[in-house]
Amino acid sequence: MICLFGLLVVFNLLASRCHGACAEVDSLTEAVAGEGFLLGCISCKRREEVLAQSTVDWHFKPLGEEGFRHIFHYNHPSAEILHEDFSDRLQWRGTITSDIQIGAIYILNVTFNDTGMFRCSINRTLFLPQYEENVLVEKEVELTVVAVGLDDDPVKEGPGSTVLSYHCSCPAANLSGEGHRQRKHTEDRDLSRTSSESLIRLCALLFVWVCGSFTTTTTFLQPTLTFSLLSETHPPLEQSSSLS
Repeated sequence: MICLFGLLVVFNLLASRCHGACAEVDSLTEAVAGEGFLLGCISCKRREEVLAQSTVDWHFKPLGEEGFRHIFHYNHPSAEILHEDFSDRLQWRGTITSDIQIGAIYILNVTFNDTGMFRCSINRTLFLPQYEENVLVEKEVELTVVAVGLDDDPVKEGPGSTVLSYHCSCPAANLSGEGHRQRKHTEDRDLSRTSSESLIRLCALLFVWVCGSFTTTTTFLQPTLTFSLLSETHPPLEQSSSLS
């Protein structure tokens, strides 16, 4: 019973690892002028089995100003750039279904005028069994634009490259990013996830080995235990003395 319970726990952990999981990762906040930059925005559903439909809006408040400008709207499958300052410079890099959990956009040819606060708004409708629920999630990214990157990375990635990706249980698009920092962040996260999965698999193998050994030992000792119990219940008869 103990072995079965232990195996059940381990297999439950493995199942949760194997099922695609959505992880909320904060966006980077420093862009290099003249290059591209990924504005990250992730909002995971608490219950993956619940159907949902979402739209995404991005607003921008330039440095030194008070009001936000509506610059981008996405309602699957159409994307719309709403402000002339970002005309032909924004690309959708989020979930490619209506059940959006990743609302990232990619800025082409970053300029110093892009310094300021970006706000991502994910408006989600959850289709629950008895009713529908509307949820609004907002995330802000304070972007700083610099002339030269902090790291000397000779590799230049274009807008179509795939460097940083988030995996969700829902179908989602790969998100592209640039620079050594985003690659390093992804490699560290993947290494941590791989180490955890290896540890869980090792525990599963250990449980299987221990339970197998326990079963074999019990089967081997069963006749001996049965004989011992019978001996205690029915003590052997004393041999009668021979007739003189």
